[in-house]
Amino acid sequence: MKIERIGVIGAGTMGNGIAQTFAVAGFPVILQDLSPEALDRGMATIRASLARLVKKGVLTQDGSDAASAGIVTSTSIEDMADRHLVIEAIVEKLEAKTAILKRLDAICGETAIFGSNTSSIPLTALAAASSRPGRVIGMHFFNPVPLMRLVEIIRALQTDDAVAAAIFDVTQAIGKTPRVSKDSYGFVVNRLLVPMINEAVNCVQEGIATPEDIDSMMILGANHPIGPLALADLIGLDVVLSIMETLHRGFEDPKYRPSPLLKQMVAAGYLGRKSGKGFTDYAPSAGAAGAE
Repeated sequence: MKIERIGVIGAGTMGNGIAQTFAVAGFPVILQDLSPEALDRGMATIRASLARLVKKGVLTQDGSDAASAGIVTSTSIEDMADRHLVIEAIVEKLEAKTAILKRLDAICGETAIFGSNTSSIPLTALAAASSRPGRVIGMHFFNPVPLMRLVEIIRALQTDDAVAAAIFDVTQAIGKTPRVSKDSYGFVVNRLLVPMINEAVNCVQEGIATPEDIDSMMILGANHPIGPLALADLIGLDVVLSIMETLHRGFEDPKYRPSPLLKQMVAAGYLGRKSGKGFTDYAPSAGAAGAE
């Protein structure tokens, strides 16, 4: 099962990072989004990221130019018709993702594989929306995609063995490390990580320590490279809340109840770096960095 032509749906932080990663590895990519402005922003982000890699000596200028030229943008999902692998990286909502899968069913060839970058939605539910559920699989990348090594591969109950093997191989081909998880709410990384972030938010709400001290304690005492609240700001507090709500609904366990302060901050629009304010205030130049 050869994978050569890649499609990525969604030009946001995760989508443009996924497109860049495949393009750098030599795969031709179509990056699709409904908004021409989103595509322009996505390509600007990719060019800036490639320039940083060249400056650091990680990538040659020729490699950067080839990667940039290897990404074609489109506002039409119909352009995914000839893709071997299409990865959706859209909003973390079941209804939106299943709608995309149903459209791809009608557009793509019978051998196409549909990957989802979902960070918490069960793959079995997504696959059930497709007329070819055996060809649906989770590919959970991490932000920033060009730098983070892990891709969490999630098999739906219906995923074919050959599809899982092909996705494992292509993940290695783009220089990432694949690790396989059974389908479950939050999979492995977010099931462990996001409740820890949620508990750090509870510590702030209860006045146990300042956000700065909480982060410092986890860096100094647990050897974490970044504190949980700074990480929440990087991910996006809205994304953290969405994952907690998915865990809470899915497991029906009160230990996954989202922090009231987290819900308040999202309601106030304090989403972290991408909004300029979270547990830290960020200058407008800090840019959007939220991701699944």
